[in-house]
Amino acid sequence: KWFSLIVAILFVVFIVITFVMVKEKSTVDMEAPTVGEMFRALLSNDQAMAVVIAIVIVNTSIYLTSNLVIYFFKYDFGGTGWYNAYTLFNTFGGAMQILSMMLFFPLLRKFFSTVRIFFISLCGAIVGYAVLLILAFTNMSSVFLLFIPAFFIFSANGLLSVLTTIFLANSVDYGEVKNKRRDESVIFSMQTFVVKLASGIAILAASICLSIFKLSNEAVTEAQKAVDFSLSVPDSSRIGLRMFMTILPIIGLFAGIWWFKKKYNLTDERMEEITAELAKRKE
Repeated sequence: KWFSLIVAILFVVFIVITFVMVKEKSTVDMEAPTVGEMFRALLSNDQAMAVVIAIVIVNTSIYLTSNLVIYFFKYDFGGTGWYNAYTLFNTFGGAMQILSMMLFFPLLRKFFSTVRIFFISLCGAIVGYAVLLILAFTNMSSVFLLFIPAFFIFSANGLLSVLTTIFLANSVDYGEVKNKRRDESVIFSMQTFVVKLASGIAILAASICLSIFKLSNEAVTEAQKAVDFSLSVPDSSRIGLRMFMTILPIIGLFAGIWWFKKKYNLTDERMEEITAELAKRKE
């Protein structure tokens, strides 16, 4: 808590310094759009809407597991070292997410288009969830086995973080060609909004899951980190938790694949045409 407090204080201090010392030097006189114009700009861009809805579907699916995984370790994986296993699992997953953004994506981009990498990512996440479900029913006790599904799921999440930014950028160029207006501020602001929307939906779904299967969502104290909670819950609750945190995300990811394949058409070839069209307009 002291480290968090120090970070919070430093954040406020440096934000104030930035606010006081940095002055905007505007060289462009642009009329600010109204709220109505912002929504019309987004709704008139069918490719931006396709990306936004895909982000909500896919992120909700992945965030659902992220919200429930601590309860999986607490009530299902069990053991007196469940919290240490949970921390190790998250550390490995975070490392895979960063590696996928910095290493895996540039490597895959040499061989595949961005749209193909998107589908590869979702299929990889589906494989990860399937492996996680199978391992959960084997009653394994080694956290290192869980690194297998973690590799697929967290790597996919990292790739998707990069891809959604690229797809939104593509939709900005598409919108400029279609509507003769560049609404990048409106479209990119939606990225933060839809991520928070997906997070909110996932938290609600996770709360419903915990309520249905009668699992406590109270904060874990230091003393409870060495308690084996798996002995206090019935098998039906554990099975329900496993199904909820794997089957629902798999369904959501399949829905994301279907939606994106049907609605998004800004392939690499199409983007080359759009870029050429924009270049001609600026000549």
